[in-house]
Amino acid sequence: MFTKIRKRDGREVEFDEGNITEAIFKAAKAVGGADKQLAIELTLDVLKYLKQKHSGKLFSVEDVQDTVEKILIEKGHAKTAKAYILHRDKRTRIRDAKSDLMDAVADILIETNRENANVSNSPSAKMLQIASAASKAYYLNRLIPENMSTAHVRGDIHIHDLDFYGKTLTCVQIPLGKLLKSGFNNGHGYIRAPKRPASATALAAIILQSSQNDMHGGQSFAFFDRDMAPFMTKASDEEVYQAMEALIYNLNSMHSRAGAQVPFSSLNIGTETSAAGRLITKNVLLAYERGLGRGENPIFPNIIFRIKEGINLNPGDLNYDLFKLAIRVASQRLNPTFSFMDSSFNKPYGDQVSYMGCRTRVMSNICGPEVTDGRGNLSFTTINLPRLAIKAERDLMKFYQSLSDLIDLTCDQLLHRYQVQAMLRVKDMPFLMGQGLYMGSENLSFNDTIADIIKNGTLSVGFIGLAETLLALTGNHHGENEESQALGEEIVAFMRNKLDKAAERHGLNFTLLATPAEGLSGRFVKMDRREYGIIPGVTDKDYYTNSFHVPVNYPIGAYDKIRLEGIYHKYTNAGHISYVEFDAPPVNNLTAVEDILRYMSKCDIGYAGVNFPVDFCESCGYLGVIDAESCPSCNTSSIRRVRRITGYLSTLERFNDAKCTELKERVAHS
Repeated sequence: MFTKIRKRDGREVEFDEGNITEAIFKAAKAVGGADKQLAIELTLDVLKYLKQKHSGKLFSVEDVQDTVEKILIEKGHAKTAKAYILHRDKRTRIRDAKSDLMDAVADILIETNRENANVSNSPSAKMLQIASAASKAYYLNRLIPENMSTAHVRGDIHIHDLDFYGKTLTCVQIPLGKLLKSGFNNGHGYIRAPKRPASATALAAIILQSSQNDMHGGQSFAFFDRDMAPFMTKASDEEVYQAMEALIYNLNSMHSRAGAQVPFSSLNIGTETSAAGRLITKNVLLAYERGLGRGENPIFPNIIFRIKEGINLNPGDLNYDLFKLAIRVASQRLNPTFSFMDSSFNKPYGDQVSYMGCRTRVMSNICGPEVTDGRGNLSFTTINLPRLAIKAERDLMKFYQSLSDLIDLTCDQLLHRYQVQAMLRVKDMPFLMGQGLYMGSENLSFNDTIADIIKNGTLSVGFIGLAETLLALTGNHHGENEESQALGEEIVAFMRNKLDKAAERHGLNFTLLATPAEGLSGRFVKMDRREYGIIPGVTDKDYYTNSFHVPVNYPIGAYDKIRLEGIYHKYTNAGHISYVEFDAPPVNNLTAVEDILRYMSKCDIGYAGVNFPVDFCESCGYLGVIDAESCPSCNTSSIRRVRRITGYLSTLERFNDAKCTELKERVAHS
């Protein structure tokens, strides 16, 4: 009857009516029917209708599918029609995904996207992002259950590091002392334990790089000062300084992930009181203060200085001089950031809590030892909190019900990912698992699965846009009145309570994260503006405010900001950070910075930092705030502008559009 049909891409191909019969038969079989003769008879009805409607003219694949649906319904085969429609929809989504993938590849070949400010525009970076785009398409369309992938696609949730969904874990606090003491194998032979400071820091850099190649998140040394101390006991001050300077150079130049980026590295220091430990802390701070070869601000490592009363907080404490030095360096270089061991949720663990930027805090453990070393986050997913508030239309009961449902869905998704991760084997992460970095992995063989040990990691639900959520629900954010602040605390406490119950129910470490949104900051709001229009204070800008932060453009004093944000740290047990913004480096007012840090400690903050512009002229080496397009000293326009993007530093040209807008709107806190 027919000889040709038009495909979706416009090509004309041979028509085969057997394809219609087979599609109807499969749909019938899916709902319990399996009558091939009936499928043939229905095919004849489809052909008759096509002939009548198109009068012998060429028709398309879409025309055929529309007709099949029509005939099935008219002939009383509603269940078969539904199965056919669902199958057709699935195939359409797969085709769309392939098309979207090709579009993404075309864009990447021109320039890498800026979801991650640590990824360059090199050929290796482009290859990495093309693979990333393909992986995302595969996981969304083939692996993740449909209700979960749909929630991600439509912007109800955001599955972070989606391209690594079934490949590896997020991050780890590396037991550096264990590896340096015993030596390790990074794939090309055994590396014996170091004997000198320079060798020890060189191996530390190699360990960070090797671990980064096995994971998609950050790498951290939980006790850098303690673990490095045995290798510095007989070294001179100058020798230790040179070793620390070499480490910082390496961590800003040693690429991982096929050469696409340097490792996301963090060092926790500050509470080691041995002579060697103090020497390490002093010199890593001094080396960071000096900067790179021409005085440029280092990007990595993220140095985290632990503050603890009786060790370094007050005059008379043995490490108080190191606390003062940390303040001086942070006031010039943005790092170190500061963790507070005396906060209500950290104090039970003494000085043992370590942070990794603002993404990962791992300490409590319902599955094993409550330690930091050898543990990390397995995966995390962020919920679109402002969207729930918009849809609730100021009905708090409706908001809380939808929030409860979405947290349940997100926990199910994290559990699904966990089950996929648990099937991985030691050989899939040969350095992380094969060299015993992850707690318990030293007892596994090369072909063993990692199911028994990753239960010690965390599964985190994150949130952004508390400020926009409160604006949508009450008309004010938490910086504007105490009623909104009280509601904000109630909402975050509700989320934490839900996750504590999920942890009990599943016997896994479900935790709440104050999400450090980078690429996500613009994704959610763009989708919500398209769906719900421009809502003043909510969808009328290019980004949602990070986690529980007071909006960056809201004029507020430093102490008020600290007081308001401090209450949220105890609820966000997976990670958090608060900042105070200066309009210039506070190098001439170190007392004010110390007073701010002391007030942070009183307000129960767990982790914090100070922000300000750091500009460097690559021509003459001028360092300072450069408000103009050109250097005030030599008038060239080659300016390297370093800012804190979320929990780490980056140069301004690597910020995505949403974060660039957010940066421009940041106001200083007096």
